[in-house]
Amino acid sequence: MNHTPGCVAIISNRLRSRAADVAAVTGLAVSSGNTENAPLAAVITTLGDPLEGEAETLANARNLKLLRLAPHPLALAALDAARRPLGYRLVGAAAAEPPAVDGEVDRSALVAAMSELLALAGPGELRLAAGFDPADPELVWLCPYDRTRITPSRGLEIAADVLRHRARTARRSFGVGITRWKRPTVAGFLAGPNGAPVFAGSAAEAARGAAQAHGRVVAWASRRTDAAEAAARAAGAPFARLEDGFLRSVGLGSAFVAALSLVLDESGVYYDPSAPSDLETLLREADIPAAMIARAARLRARLVAEEVTKYNVGVASPRVVPAGRFGVLVPGQVEDDASIVKGAGAVRTNLGLLKAARARRPDAFLIYKPHPDVVAGYRVGAVADGDLAGLADAVVTDGSIAALYPQCRAVETMTSLSGFEALLRGLEVTTHGQPFYAGWGLTEDLAPHPRRGRARSLDELVAATLILYPLYRDPGAGLPCGPERALDVIARRRAVASTPAGRRAAKLRHLYAMTRHVVLGPIGRLLR
Repeated sequence: MNHTPGCVAIISNRLRSRAADVAAVTGLAVSSGNTENAPLAAVITTLGDPLEGEAETLANARNLKLLRLAPHPLALAALDAARRPLGYRLVGAAAAEPPAVDGEVDRSALVAAMSELLALAGPGELRLAAGFDPADPELVWLCPYDRTRITPSRGLEIAADVLRHRARTARRSFGVGITRWKRPTVAGFLAGPNGAPVFAGSAAEAARGAAQAHGRVVAWASRRTDAAEAAARAAGAPFARLEDGFLRSVGLGSAFVAALSLVLDESGVYYDPSAPSDLETLLREADIPAAMIARAARLRARLVAEEVTKYNVGVASPRVVPAGRFGVLVPGQVEDDASIVKGAGAVRTNLGLLKAARARRPDAFLIYKPHPDVVAGYRVGAVADGDLAGLADAVVTDGSIAALYPQCRAVETMTSLSGFEALLRGLEVTTHGQPFYAGWGLTEDLAPHPRRGRARSLDELVAATLILYPLYRDPGAGLPCGPERALDVIARRRAVASTPAGRRAAKLRHLYAMTRHVVLGPIGRLLR
């Protein structure tokens, strides 16, 4: 970086590798090279630095502002290990005139956030200086993912997300039945204080390893997990199921696009109503704090404004529903998907759903949106064109489902996540099966579940489903994160996907996926 007016000179061996942090904290460009003739605005060092005296001499000689950095009084072991602290104490901040951060300080919210942090912190995970005040004007909070300035409340949210993630990955995981292409992603999510996960060749091997390490066995939920669960129980080891999260990616999992979000469930799994899942237990029993509900409301507003869905695929859809008609969206599903096998009711096929929706709403304008995996040819569930006649008024195959929600007033679904996404946007939702979002007073349920029934607000559902239940990870920083950061990553990836290079990459990925599914998949099954 060249010398420019308004530069800050770093006089500290400790800070030389953290020039980006210094620039973010001070709002000044960092000077490089010889400072003798540089047009400097300030000098920065660290409290107690061996070069602190030299920095003071230079500042006095040139009549410059002298700034000193000290460690942030709130430190997380996971962020320190990645050399991404939550910020610094900047002594002399008033003189430096650092850039302002939007948002007023809500002290009651900060107190609540601090209480949550203290409740979440495991041994050695959190270091907190005596007398810590998150609203201290000398504190500069930095986002651990992109090193930009953030508000104290956002910093505490991130700290809570990291601690929540670390608490859930404290046990070392021994995986079985997890396909090879998913393992690098799963390893990043499940690496914890006691080490990275181990991928075993059999359920017995995973159970032995988990028992010896006081860890747990994990298996991919949609694959057969009975043997893995039985082996874990026999060895006295805990067992958990993994599945994709609800804000997953820009692209399909069946096209081998890595996930930004996973769920780790130690009770069941969200799409199987035959047994309580961790998500169902949260919704039945948890008292969700007001601050968390407010966060969920902000998250919901952003999801709707940015038209985010699970996979974020498809082009913008033109207007389909004629003016004055009652639009009903009927989202197709993969018919052998675990959520259908486990959670569907009397209606278990896409054709059956269309017939039921038309019978219930004879005068509505029905839009049928086949599942993108089915459209791509990766999975089963296609409805013949002849069968669609008289049932669907429109069929949208390549458009974004997010663009269809504003055109409709209702959704008819078996167990699709689209029903949850429609609730976020204020649509009427009728469930023909028992998806996780049914039974809480927000949907019309044609197959009600006897275990559910507690009335929940929409934002309580969002808090449990999108903040408390899943795990998120920023792949660039290699750190746990929350749903807000996942949305940042999705926004960047959507921008790239919309470029010519991004579209070419998507075509190549589709070609690769079709080869894997159509050619190599059957060969692999024969060799098992």
